[in-house]
Amino acid sequence: MEFIKIRFANDFDGAGSPFEKTIAEMFQTMNPMFSFAKNSWKPQLDIYETSDEILITAEIPGVDKEHLELEINSRAIRIAGKREPAMAAENGRYRLAEIQYGSFERILRLNVPLDTEKVTASYKKGMLHIHLKKLPTLETTYRVPISDD
Repeated sequence: MEFIKIRFANDFDGAGSPFEKTIAEMFQTMNPMFSFAKNSWKPQLDIYETSDEILITAEIPGVDKEHLELEINSRAIRIAGKREPAMAAENGRYRLAEIQYGSFERILRLNVPLDTEKVTASYKKGMLHIHLKKLPTLETTYRVPISDD
């Protein structure tokens, strides 16, 4: 079985220079609500492939199902959402802030066509499971007759 190639895209990334991203990441560790970018974190993914489907699992605990978006076309999938920050006590301060909050977006571009009519997704215990059916690829060679005119 030939494996598909997956290209991670960031076409919608709002952050500018690598320096700006580094500064944002540094300050976000001190305060999880700090970010220069619209999409401040990226959930981790597992992508598994069989001969007829692609299975994607996204780890996104703490995100309400109502704050998730899933879009697909025949060659790409977009997973987006938002994790709301927990309310801190008025008289307290952060001692450690590692959990990332805010918007996220993952775009996966695939080099195999997908059947957009046969996609299923479920969300349970902070894990988003997506099943994508591949369309059969026709790799048949056809001989084309050449006319004289």
